[in-house]
Amino acid sequence: MKIYPAMDLMDGKVVRLYRGDRRKFKVYGEPLDTARMFSKYFDKIHIVDLDGAFSGQQRNIDLVRRIIDETGLRVQLGGGFRDYGSVERAYKIGVENVIIGTKALDEDFMKIVTRDFDGITVSIDSIIGRVGRFGWMECEDTSVFELFMKLRDIVKRFIYTITEKDGTLSGVDENDVRKFWNDEEFIYAGGVSKIDDLNLLKKIGFSGVIIGKAIYEGRLNIKELWVWEQNTI
Repeated sequence: MKIYPAMDLMDGKVVRLYRGDRRKFKVYGEPLDTARMFSKYFDKIHIVDLDGAFSGQQRNIDLVRRIIDETGLRVQLGGGFRDYGSVERAYKIGVENVIIGTKALDEDFMKIVTRDFDGITVSIDSIIGRVGRFGWMECEDTSVFELFMKLRDIVKRFIYTITEKDGTLSGVDENDVRKFWNDEEFIYAGGVSKIDDLNLLKKIGFSGVIIGKAIYEGRLNIKELWVWEQNTI
């Protein structure tokens, strides 16, 4: 199971929100310094442009370009991809996977971008089982499972986030999620705080896990995570 260290960008800094609330955040440092630290052990990271997620327009694309150019890291990037041009710009600077959340509800849009770009990833953000959008500020009537079923023939790569757990370090419970996918690539995010969480997620059937706050708060160190990843490949 692959590990993706996470960086959330807001106002040019690395931050972590608590349950997606932009009023509750903690600053953890400079993006380039953090990316260089991750690059010592990992080849790919997860970045979210929080400014883009809340505004609907990419705000940190130049910073992401610098991270790619100066560290050599592969990047999956989310936050504010709600039109074709923003997706195109991200791929032009070297992003490997553009992550689409709010706009994933538009099937016509998804058919176009998956036709024109490789690696498109859908972020399924669960708010008590319903789909969150606009940076988790709104909740759709569509269930997580319904969105997956609509898109499974279009997209093969998903990120599944339990928003109630995001930034809480509360751990993963076996009752949090039941596997509802088949051979699609499914990456988990939300509340990971210990190695036992990784073992459980692997057992459930996730292909990857996104870890942020547990690294920044010292619950898990990147060398320990790298060793675990190597032993599970």
